[in-house]
Amino acid sequence: MALHSEEEKKEDYLFKIVLIGDSAVGKSNLLARFARDEFYPNSKSTIGVEFQTQKMDINGKEVKAQIWDTAGQERFRAVTSAYYRGAVGALLVYDISRRLTFDSIGRWLNELTTHSDMNVVTILVGNKSDLKDAREVTTAEGKALVEAKGLFFIETSALDSSNVASAFQTVVKEIYNILSRKVIQSQELQKKDSGRLANGKTVVLQADGNQETDSEKKKGGCCSS
Repeated sequence: MALHSEEEKKEDYLFKIVLIGDSAVGKSNLLARFARDEFYPNSKSTIGVEFQTQKMDINGKEVKAQIWDTAGQERFRAVTSAYYRGAVGALLVYDISRRLTFDSIGRWLNELTTHSDMNVVTILVGNKSDLKDAREVTTAEGKALVEAKGLFFIETSALDSSNVASAFQTVVKEIYNILSRKVIQSQELQKKDSGRLANGKTVVLQADGNQETDSEKKKGGCCSS
């Protein structure tokens, strides 16, 4: 039991991250490359939803990313929409060699906003950058879109591993940074307003500036510490 408790203590944070985008843009291969350093050239479309976990060390804290591979095919959208809930990060993937997948980004962003519980750290991923001769979407177009939408951006290749780890790490690190800032703000608020904390409850700053007790946070929170 003691050993089990030690293992539990090592895991400081748990973040849920979703992979979204049209079918056959390479979402499953991006996850396979990141989690297991594998690539499946003949991989079939993902049916339903599957997830894998990956541990990362950020500033001495162990962060566990629970990465959900959401099927892109239209007939599965009703099934997978429930899995947006609780997500704090998203990789929105398109295929640089298929403009239609790039044109779908607006719809995927709307779906993410509709089904997620909170603001989600999102990175736009132009996958299959190894297909240089077949490129239909320029890097400049991707950058212009993220500037307009306020997203992160990167181009990757699950085939040759280019920027795959960086794509996932960018999202996880930004989530961690946001959480750290909220913790610091909360601590500063406690010092300034210690009188209101006489009952021992913790104040947590929310995105809209409201305050929430620790017990309320646990009921609807996105991450554990």
